[in-house]
Amino acid sequence: MASAAALFWPMGAGAQVVSQGAKMFQSNRPAPGQRRFLSKAVERELDRVSALIADPELRWMFGNCYPNTLDTTVFLGEHDGHDDAFVITGDIDALWLRDSSAQLRPYLHLVRQDEQLRRVFRGLIRRHARCVLADPYANAFLRDLSSSAGLHWAKSDRTEMKPGVAERKWEVDSLCYVLRLAHDYWRESGDTDPFDAVWAQAARLIVATFKEQQRLTGPGPYRFQRQSTQPTETTLAGVGSPTRKTGLIHSAFRPSDDACTFPCNIPGNLFAVATLRELTVLARSVLNDEALAQEASALAAEVEAAVFKHGTMVLPDGRQVFAYETDGYGNHLFMDDANVPSLLGLAYLRCLPADYPLWRTTAEAVWSEANPWFFRGSAAAGIGGPHIGEGQVWPMSIILRALSSTDDTVIAEALRTLCATHAGTGFMHEAFDKDDPAKFTRTWFAWVNGLFGELVVKVAAERPHLLAMSYGDSGKSSPLGGGGSRQG
Repeated sequence: MASAAALFWPMGAGAQVVSQGAKMFQSNRPAPGQRRFLSKAVERELDRVSALIADPELRWMFGNCYPNTLDTTVFLGEHDGHDDAFVITGDIDALWLRDSSAQLRPYLHLVRQDEQLRRVFRGLIRRHARCVLADPYANAFLRDLSSSAGLHWAKSDRTEMKPGVAERKWEVDSLCYVLRLAHDYWRESGDTDPFDAVWAQAARLIVATFKEQQRLTGPGPYRFQRQSTQPTETTLAGVGSPTRKTGLIHSAFRPSDDACTFPCNIPGNLFAVATLRELTVLARSVLNDEALAQEASALAAEVEAAVFKHGTMVLPDGRQVFAYETDGYGNHLFMDDANVPSLLGLAYLRCLPADYPLWRTTAEAVWSEANPWFFRGSAAAGIGGPHIGEGQVWPMSIILRALSSTDDTVIAEALRTLCATHAGTGFMHEAFDKDDPAKFTRTWFAWVNGLFGELVVKVAAERPHLLAMSYGDSGKSSPLGGGGSRQG
């Protein structure tokens, strides 16, 4: 794990310093010679958007966070004559399928402008395919796919650890992210180079694994148990709680890497529906594989029908909402976790339209005390989860709410809260105490840094007037209010 000091590199040539009265904000990016990867398109975008931001603290935070994935986590090389990109999460030297996909997403709109940036995307898409073929049930992978080292906390896990695997928690969303990154890169760039026979084989294995984990004829081959004092680190009998076979895809773990209470996670299933339909388009347009297209399309329809039949519930106040998890027997869990896919993140992930009534009701409910993992404190309000525990707000949830909103007040308050809770570091964190942001976890978490950057870029494109406001110490007189209350 990286120390807090590891993020505060000395200034290099071209580093930015902005001031707010007597307060100085010195860039916390690595010196130029120490950056892992440089994209001229990303640097231009950084300068363009920064020029629109009036608040010095917000501008400083954007300058630190937006390029963080490229600055610190990308290792670009070659494999068999093709680009190969290994993208770590930050303070853990391993590639998570989910995190690495999400980390590159904020740069997607720039790929046509920069061939070097396209190399990173192509390299990660190819790396993902090799990872899936190594083990479709693993969530995280090592740089050397022939290594049996694993992460230190996974060495004694009771599961079939395979070469190249860092951790083997089966999470349905991991494979969804592989499909989403590939589809969106192709749509944005028109580049078909990564979609060779290896990628096609991985895509077919993803569909086969989803079908296997519908568990219609048995639990499938995956088993996982871990000796731990935390029940969220292991599964009942290696497969999880009993379920009725409804067509929903089972997941042992959530996007937070915590074990599911009920194995059918509804946000994960809706993400699978969306990405299977995107695979349908890719299979027809790029792979020329009609059989795969039809198989993916049919599975998407089957899972979607199962979600709407078994994945909704009624709250005690009478509101109908999506459940977070279900077992198919009529038992439902209502909660939300900050990690995406989440119920809050369904519109952001294009699983449902942002104006879809059932989702809007659900989103309102999870951002309230109806969700046991929603916390409101003197510093902030937001969603956390079992991974860190009670009273811990994840900036990711605050960012996702703003990314999913069309309300200026909600978006401005999110920016104000994020400015007030970074604990002077200029970066986002995994979680912080709802009453004391100085108590936080993870100084180097590239996914949420990029997500914050993505939010600012979106605001610049759609609501630039919000970037003309003050959000730091001078933001208390904001015309949208909220100066005395930072509760979101």
